[in-house]
Amino acid sequence: MEVGLSPSACLRRIKLMEQAGVIRGYTALVDPTQSESTIAVIINITLERQTEEYLDKFEAAVRKHPEIRECYLMTGGSDYMLRVDVENAGAFERIHKEVLSTLPGVLRIHSSFSIRNVLAGRLKAKR
Repeated sequence: MEVGLSPSACLRRIKLMEQAGVIRGYTALVDPTQSESTIAVIINITLERQTEEYLDKFEAAVRKHPEIRECYLMTGGSDYMLRVDVENAGAFERIHKEVLSTLPGVLRIHSSFSIRNVLAGRLKAKR
């Protein structure tokens, strides 16, 4: 796809958008068939209470752990849904012991290991 700009003009526009906060970051889409095998684990967290203080403390703690790839505040049966990627059950056990069970205000942790990503094909970057 052509945009009708020289490379230097295009780079200048990108830099301006980065500085203005329009571009907030970049993402690498890794083809799981070309990389080391990982298992996505979906974790549902129920907090002891749903007060603003509990939510804020939990979210602040989650932000400190890069192992937690995604975190969503939810409606329904649990308060949060998290995703971690692990190599095996032993790696998840470490995350469970050292990270999940130490998060503040947690009443219940329910984890599910994925079998495969049905929509993985959608993650391919457009060229």
